[in-house]
Amino acid sequence: MPSGQSVTTAAILMFCGGLVVYPLVYLVAESFNVSGEDSFPPAEIGLGNYADLIDDWHVLANTAFVACLATLMAVAIGFLAAWTLTRTKLPGRPQLERLMQLPYYMTPLVGALAWSIIAAPRTGFANQLWHGVGGAGDLVNVYSPFGIAWVMALFEGTVAFVMISAAMKSMDPALEESARVMGAGKWRTMLTVTLPLVMPGVLGATIFVFAEMLGSFAAAFVLGLPARYVVVTTAIWQAVQSFPPDYPRASALGIALFAVMFATLSLYRAVVRGGNFATITGKAFRPRTMAMGRLAWVLFGACALYVVVAVVLPLAALLLTSFQRFATVILAQSEFTFANYEAALGFGAVRAALTNSLILGVGVASIGVAVMTVLVWIIYRSRAPGHVVVEYVVMFPQAVPRMVFGLALLWAWLNIPIPIYGTLWLLALAYFTVLLPLGVRTLAGVVLQIDKSLEECARVCGASWFYQLRTVTMPLLRPGIIAAWLLVFIASVRELGVSIFLVGPKAKVIAPSIVSSWLSSSSELSAALALLQTAAVFIALVVMFRATRRFSGEPL
Repeated sequence: MPSGQSVTTAAILMFCGGLVVYPLVYLVAESFNVSGEDSFPPAEIGLGNYADLIDDWHVLANTAFVACLATLMAVAIGFLAAWTLTRTKLPGRPQLERLMQLPYYMTPLVGALAWSIIAAPRTGFANQLWHGVGGAGDLVNVYSPFGIAWVMALFEGTVAFVMISAAMKSMDPALEESARVMGAGKWRTMLTVTLPLVMPGVLGATIFVFAEMLGSFAAAFVLGLPARYVVVTTAIWQAVQSFPPDYPRASALGIALFAVMFATLSLYRAVVRGGNFATITGKAFRPRTMAMGRLAWVLFGACALYVVVAVVLPLAALLLTSFQRFATVILAQSEFTFANYEAALGFGAVRAALTNSLILGVGVASIGVAVMTVLVWIIYRSRAPGHVVVEYVVMFPQAVPRMVFGLALLWAWLNIPIPIYGTLWLLALAYFTVLLPLGVRTLAGVVLQIDKSLEECARVCGASWFYQLRTVTMPLLRPGIIAAWLLVFIASVRELGVSIFLVGPKAKVIAPSIVSSWLSSSSELSAALALLQTAAVFIALVVMFRATRRFSGEPL
C-alpha cells in the first residue's frame, strides 16, 4: 500500500499542477484561435494573431523602451544603495537599511497615483508651485515614458537593493583592500573590483527587475493611458475590455510577453554559467567597511533622499489630497474635508471591496501557508516519488507575468462548467496560485535550517508522518510560518494584475476598486482609497516585525 507521504505528494502535485498548468493550456489555445468565436477547443487555428503582432510593433517598442529604461534606473539605485550601506561607514546605517526596504510594501498602484498627483501636467502639485512663482509651461510631466519608468524604478529599486546587498555582504573585503593597497581610489575600486565580483547578484537583480518591468501594469495604466502611451499590459487590458472582447489578441500578446521573460532568464543562466565569480573560499574573513570621511554625509543624504522621494513624498501628497475637495498644494485655496473618507467607507461597493480584500488576505494566508508548509517539507525532506517535480511546478507562476496569468485564469474559468467565475472562490484560488512562489521561498530557508535528526528522532520513536509533522516540524517552523503568513496577506491585499480580470459584481476587491475610482471619479477619493489600502499593509507589516522578534527572542 502507498504511504501517507506518497498519497499526499501525489494529491498536492495534481492540485498545484492543475492550478498552474490548466489555465496556461487555455491561454495558448486561445492565442491560436482565428475562428472569431470564443470556444474551446478553437473551431479554427492559425498563426494570424501572432502575425498581427507586427501591426502592434509600436506597443512592443514602447514596452521594451520603458522596461529597459526603468531597469537601468532601478539597478543603478539598487547597486549604489547596496554599496553604500554594505561597504562604507555611514551614520545610522542599520536604520537606513530598514528604511530602504519600505517602498516594497507600498504598492506600485499607490505610487503611480501619488506621482500623478505630484507631477501631472498643469494640475500636479509641482507644476502648481511652478506656475505660482511665475514659471511658464509645465516644470515636469509624469504622463510620459520617462515618468512611467521613473515611478517603476522607484518601487523596484528596493528589490534590486535587497538582491545586490545580499551578494555584497558575502564578498571577502580583502579583495577590495588589495586594490586600495595598489593605489586604487574608492570609486575605482568599486567599479573595477566590487562590481565585477558581485556581477551574478547584479545580473540576477537586472533580470528579475526587467521581468517585473515587462509585466508592470499599474504605473503604465495610471501614467500611460492619459498620454496614450500603450505598453503590452495595458494593450491586453484594452483588448479584454473592448466590445466584443478580443481574447485571441490579448492571449497572443500575453504569450509574447512570457516568451521574452523566458528568454531573458535563459540569457542570465548562460552568462553566470560561463564565468567564475567565486569570492567565498575556505579562508575565513570578517566583513569590514570603508571610512568615507565627509563623503559619508553625502551618501547618507542620497539614501535618505531616496526614502523621501519613494515613500514620504507620495504618502504626503496622497494624505493632503485625501482631505481636500479639490486637490491643490496652495493651502490658501484648499477646502479640507472628511468627505472622501466618508464616501470611501460609506459606499457599499467600496466597503465591500475592502472587506473582501481583508477576508481574502486572511483566508489565502491561513489555508495557503498550511499547504505551502507541507509543500516545502515534501520538496526538501520527502523521498516520495515526484517530490522534485513539485518545486518546478510551484515556482512556475514566478516566471509568468501576473497580468498574463490573470488572463489565463479568466479564459480558463469562463470555459469550465464550475460556476465560480465572478466569486471570491476564484479570486482565492488565483491568489494562492500566483503567491505560491512567495510562500515557498519564505519557508524554504527556515526548513533548511532545521536538522533532519529532530524529525528522525520522532519517526524512530514510532510517530507517524502526520504526527511528526504536527508535533515537531510545524512548531519549529513557527517563525517562518508567521513571516510567510503576513507576506502572503500583504501580497493578497495589494494584488492587482490577477484581480482586475477576475472581479465580479459580487466579488470586488480594493485594488481594482481604486483603479475604477481613478477612472470614473476624482483623484481625491482615489487618494483616500489608496491610503486605506496602504494602512492595512503597514499594520500587517508592524505585526510581522513584532511577531518575528517575539519568536526570535529579540526585545520588542
